[in-house]
Amino acid sequence: MDYHDKVVIVTGGTKGIGEGCVRAFVGSGSRVVFCARNQGEGDELTAELNSYGEGEAHFIKCDVSKTEELEHLIDRTVEKYGGIDCVINNAGWHPLAKPIDDFSMEEFRDLLDLNLVSVFAACKLALPHLRKTNGNIINLSSLVGTIGQLHAVTYVATKGAITAFTKALAIDEAANGVRVNSVSPGNIYTPLWQQGIDASDDPVKTRMDGEAAQPLGNGYDRRGGKALPVHRI
Repeated sequence: MDYHDKVVIVTGGTKGIGEGCVRAFVGSGSRVVFCARNQGEGDELTAELNSYGEGEAHFIKCDVSKTEELEHLIDRTVEKYGGIDCVINNAGWHPLAKPIDDFSMEEFRDLLDLNLVSVFAACKLALPHLRKTNGNIINLSSLVGTIGQLHAVTYVATKGAITAFTKALAIDEAANGVRVNSVSPGNIYTPLWQQGIDASDDPVKTRMDGEAAQPLGNGYDRRGGKALPVHRI
């Protein structure tokens, strides 16, 4: 589909998959509003993309676990561009691996707010605008939401819920002309995945296990034996 001049919101847009989305949509001529918690990183990426991109990048600092900040993100986007065509709910976090015994209830609730409730809130807040443009929503889930993952019960629970939530919302919004889809990647070599490797008792094995989780690897160029840039998705 042609996203030239379309207004696209990307959450968690300064690193990893989110950064890749921002780059791809700006490169396609979209007007992209992206958010994250680090102002400096957002400003740096904005300056880079606006120096040569076909489209336009605009950064708004936002903690998606705080509904009032998401509301500000949606309102500012509509004020600036007059509407919204697409929302990509990408922001989220994967805790370090540990069994359920070592997760506290507070940790689980905090992760639910960040990974899941934020998706609900962003969809709810954006839908009145998306219905006017016959727009679409893309929610970032994960393959492990379907197949599970060792020592990741809290993360897997949030991603499985995103997949189910997306299916239900897609049925509801079909009558309004809004498409709702989710994407469930395997391991993607991002800064978050590198944090997991660095924190592991056996970083080499953790990296190799990640590579073996999908036939094409997770960002590792088997021909040249080099790690690809983290924004390649």
